[in-house]
Amino acid sequence: METYVVRVWVPDRPGALGQVASRIGSVGGDVIGIDILERGAGRAIDELVVTLPSSDLLHLLAEEIAQVDEAAVEEIRRVDGEIGEPGIAALEAALRVVESAAGDRNAVLCAEVRSLFGADWVCLCDPSTRAMVFSIGSDAPSAGWLLAYVEGSRHLPTEQQSAATPPDLTWADLEPGGLVLALGRVGSPVRARERRQLALLARLAATLDR
Repeated sequence: METYVVRVWVPDRPGALGQVASRIGSVGGDVIGIDILERGAGRAIDELVVTLPSSDLLHLLAEEIAQVDEAAVEEIRRVDGEIGEPGIAALEAALRVVESAAGDRNAVLCAEVRSLFGADWVCLCDPSTRAMVFSIGSDAPSAGWLLAYVEGSRHLPTEQQSAATPPDLTWADLEPGGLVLALGRVGSPVRARERRQLALLARLAATLDR
């Protein structure tokens, strides 16, 4: 069996997710994990962990899910190795940051965020010096480019900040006036639950000696 993470748009009504699971079962798939990423405007975005007998069934899987009224597949990606429960994974990442040595903390924080969110890049920027403090991954933007986005959306209410930011990028303050933690994930929008999760990790990191 092969394991995949399937992001689906589902109408936010009773029984809709069960219909999607039934369609997955019709092609020999098994839903072994569910995580709700976002809800609003009558729809939910769910991340399902699905096992399939063969990758040859992926196209059929997407077609079956689309048969559910108002449902659609946003992304399917293969997972190599064991996938952890999302809540536990976030706690484990936070624990590794807390237990890291002060001199290594920036590197550990960025590495844990990259792994937890499947990010292509993660970086820490200092708004006071306009400098990149630490960066990991490929194709990270310059500190100036990133901070321009941060400053352009900072004045907005929290619920509107994501609308002013590219969908595959998100950021959080470690503390008011302090470092900015940002990540990018090409081709996979960062959802509301993930934005909240990053903000909480940043707040936790800000309480630690650096």
